[in-house]
Amino acid sequence: MKFDNNRPIYLQIISEIHKDLASGRLVTGQKLPSVRQLAIDYKVNPNTIQRTFRELEGMGMTFTKRGMGTFITEDAEMIEEIKISVVEGYVNAYIESMKALNLSNEEIVEIVQKRLGGVA
Repeated sequence: MKFDNNRPIYLQIISEIHKDLASGRLVTGQKLPSVRQLAIDYKVNPNTIQRTFRELEGMGMTFTKRGMGTFITEDAEMIEEIKISVVEGYVNAYIESMKALNLSNEEIVEIVQKRLGGVA
């Protein structure tokens, strides 16, 4: 993963975990890799992953079972909210980009419909 120097790394890793939840790569109750493994995977200091885990637990997105590891919440409603949030973020970024190109709402919708094969 290539990190943005303008945002804390732990927040970027949280965003990646959100994307993994939205895409179904992570599911409710799933065990996350260990701090050490994620530090290796992301090529960051283990303290950064510890911070990420603390933040995720503080948000209620994960829980820790002593001696067993860190797990994704089993709260399906929270996971659905995360999915919606991730999707809305992508949609908003797309719309902002198209608006920056001075496209109208109708032009944006037309482009999306063409790309989807006319499915509205």
